[in-house]
Amino acid sequence: MKKYNYGKLGIAFLLTCGMSFSSCKKAFDLKPKSEVDITDTYQNVYDVNAAVIGIYGQFISLAEQYVVLNELRADLMETTTNADKNLVEIAQHNVTAGNPWADPRPFYKVIINCNDVLYNMKLMLAANKINQDDYNQRYSDIGALRSFLYLQLGIHFGTVPYVTDPIANINDLKDASKFPRLPFKTLIDNLVTFTAALPYLDPYATSATTTSSPSTSLITTADGYLTKYNFINKRMLLGDLYLWQGTNYTEAARQYRVVMEYQTNNTNINISYYTYKIPIADVAANNDLTVGYLRYRETDINSLVNSNTQGWRSIFARPQDALYDTEWIWAMTFDNTFAPNDPFIDLFSNQGGSYLVKPSQTAVNYWNSQKQRNGFPYDQRGNFTYRTINGQPVIVKYLYYYLDANSFIPTKFFTQKGKWFLQRAEMLHLRFAEAANRDGRSKLAFALLNSGIKTTFNGSYPNNPVFFPVPTDVTNIEQTLDSPPYDFDARQGDAPRYRSPWYQNTGIRQRGYVTDLDFGLSTNMLGLEDALVQESALTLAYEGQRWPDLLRIALRRNDPSFIANKVADRLNRDGFGAAAATAQAKLSAGNYYLPFNW
Repeated sequence: MKKYNYGKLGIAFLLTCGMSFSSCKKAFDLKPKSEVDITDTYQNVYDVNAAVIGIYGQFISLAEQYVVLNELRADLMETTTNADKNLVEIAQHNVTAGNPWADPRPFYKVIINCNDVLYNMKLMLAANKINQDDYNQRYSDIGALRSFLYLQLGIHFGTVPYVTDPIANINDLKDASKFPRLPFKTLIDNLVTFTAALPYLDPYATSATTTSSPSTSLITTADGYLTKYNFINKRMLLGDLYLWQGTNYTEAARQYRVVMEYQTNNTNINISYYTYKIPIADVAANNDLTVGYLRYRETDINSLVNSNTQGWRSIFARPQDALYDTEWIWAMTFDNTFAPNDPFIDLFSNQGGSYLVKPSQTAVNYWNSQKQRNGFPYDQRGNFTYRTINGQPVIVKYLYYYLDANSFIPTKFFTQKGKWFLQRAEMLHLRFAEAANRDGRSKLAFALLNSGIKTTFNGSYPNNPVFFPVPTDVTNIEQTLDSPPYDFDARQGDAPRYRSPWYQNTGIRQRGYVTDLDFGLSTNMLGLEDALVQESALTLAYEGQRWPDLLRIALRRNDPSFIANKVADRLNRDGFGAAAATAQAKLSAGNYYLPFNW
C-alpha cells in the first residue's frame, strides 16, 4: 500500500509557510509521525489543508531556479566574476549535461505531489470526508499551481511530459515511450482546458465552511504573516494561459479584469479605488506606491521620496499593510524562523552573499534612456531596482528586508527575511493591456501604460488641457464606452458629480514618473506591443517575467530575432562577444529551449 512521507510533504513545509509546529498541529490536526498510511492521512479537511500548505512549502524551494531561468536567460541580468560555470552556461545559452539550473526534476517533484493530493482529494469527496465547497477551493488551488509549474516547464524546456496521475518514480519521466512529450503549444492547450474547468477560480474564502469545526479556512495570520498572499491567483494564471495560447485575447482580458475589480464594491473607498487599480500619487503626504518628489520641490533631486515605507521603492520593502494589499497578489515570504532560507541574499548581495548576478549593461541603458516628468534624464525605478554598493552594481529589489534602509549595510545577518515576488498589480495591468492591444483596444492599452484612463479619454488628450480644457460636464468622456471586459469608467466631475470606480487610476508610466510615449502608438498595435514589453522590463525587472515576455512575443510573431537580438545585445555590452554570436545564431534558429535531461 502506498505510503505518504511527511518528510517530503508535511511538518517541514508547514514551517516554511510561516507557521510554528504548535500552531499547525492545532490548525490542521497533524499526526506526529514521519510516515503515515495514505488512508490515514486523508481523513478530513484539516489533513487536506496540511497537504496544501506542504505543497506550497515545497514550491517555495523553486524560487531561486525560477528567477535565474526567467531572468538570466534574457537581457536584464548578467553573471558576475563570482559565478560558476553553471550560471555562465545559463546566461550564455550553452548548457551542458548536469547543469543543476537546467534540471526539470525540482518542478516535477512538486507536480508529482500535486498529482497525489488531487487524486486523494477526489477519493475523499467520493467518501464524503470533505464537502463540495472545501473540495472545490483546495482542488482548484493545487490544480492551478500544477498548471503554473507546467507553464514554467514549457517556457524553458519546450516539449515536456504532461503527467496528471500519480507516479512512483520521477526518473520514469525520462522514458518517452511511457510518458510522451507534448510540444509547448499542445501543452498550453491542455493547460487552458484543465484550468478553465476548475470549479473555483476566486481566492480562498476567508470564512469557515461546514465540513468540520474549528475553522477550515486557509486564510489566517500565522507568525505575523497573512497567509492569503501565499496562494496563486487562479484567474491571473488563466489569463496568462489564454495570452500564451493567443486565440482568445478577450477571454484573457476578462480573467484579468475580474482580478482588477476584486474590491470595486468594497464600501471602504481607500480599498475600492486603490486595490489593483494603480492609483494616482498622494502628492501631499506621499503615502503611496509611486515614484515622486516632495510637493513644490519636484525639480530638487534631494526631495526624492526614497524610503521603505513611502513611494515606489516601498513596494518591495513594506510590511503587509493596507498599501501592500493594493499591489501584491502573490508573494511568498522567507523568514529565518522557518526553512528554507532566503536564497536571494546569497544570489544578489555583495554583503553577506555570494554576489553571483548583477544588472546587465543593457538593463542600465534601458533605465537611462527614459525621461522623468521633471526633466531628469533617467528612470528612477532603475535606481530603486539596483544600486551601486561598494563600487559594484547590486540588484536590491530583493534585499530591502535584509539591508538597512538608509546605509544599505546588512544589519540583519541572523534575522534574514525576504520575499519571492510572483504576481502584482503592475504585472496585471501590463498583461491586460497586452491582451487588449491584440484585441483591437490599443487606445485603452495605451492609457493603462501611460497616464491612465481618465486622462487618455478626457476628450483633449494629448493636447495640453490648459489650451484644450476638459469640459465641466464629464458625462460622456473619461470612460471607454466599450463592452466588457473593456468598459472602464474613470469619470470625475462635480456638475453632475461623478466619482467613478476608476477615477483614481493612473498609468504605469505616470506612476513611475516618466513621460508618456507618443500617442501615435495608440493606433500602432505592434509598436505598442513593443512598448508594453519594454515597460515590463523597466518596472518588473528581476521578478521572473523577462524571458517569458520575450519568448511569448517571439512565438506569437514567429520572429526569433525579437529574442535573439536582445540576448546578443546584452552579451555584447557585457563583454562576451563570442558568446553573443553563438547565442544569437542559436536563438535565431528558434532553438529557445533547454535540453530535457538529467
